[in-house]
Amino acid sequence: MIKDWNLDASWSLFLDRDGVINERVFGGYILNKADFVFKEGVLETASKLFVHFKRVCVVTNQQCIGKGMVTHSEIQELHAFMGRKLDANGAHIDEVFIAPELNNERSMQRKPRPKMGLLAKALYPEIDFSKSIMVGDTDSDIEFGKNLGMKTVLIVSKEVCHSSPDLKVTSLKEFNSLLK
Repeated sequence: MIKDWNLDASWSLFLDRDGVINERVFGGYILNKADFVFKEGVLETASKLFVHFKRVCVVTNQQCIGKGMVTHSEIQELHAFMGRKLDANGAHIDEVFIAPELNNERSMQRKPRPKMGLLAKALYPEIDFSKSIMVGDTDSDIEFGKNLGMKTVLIVSKEVCHSSPDLKVTSLKEFNSLLK
């Protein structure tokens, strides 16, 4: 299936954070470095995966900011930590986009709405959504990708998803193995 996508080095990769890069805390939030645990194999796989793409962006809903549990700058510090760990393993993320609003607010920023993708394209005009892949573990991630015309990859977890992604995998490692 991926072979049919005609993937080349001009493509972009969009990743959700919780449940894709790090272990997701169901019913809770990742508020600091102590809570941030990379998913098994992510640090080893990211360098092999990211080289396939011109741009790699993280798009993450973080309503814990809107709830006042953590500040925007504290989340940015957490993302800097994540970025340093990935960089130390040869994997670079170009940008992290955060939607801080509450789930019930009418926001254009939260996934599945397209705003974080449009912000990425404004920052990196070479991004072509028809040559982009969104990897996530929830319906909102898959719908975000579909709303922008991306290919979509679902990381299967205990989250119940009703969306129909282009591909289902168990991890970024499995996804990377399909690109070879």
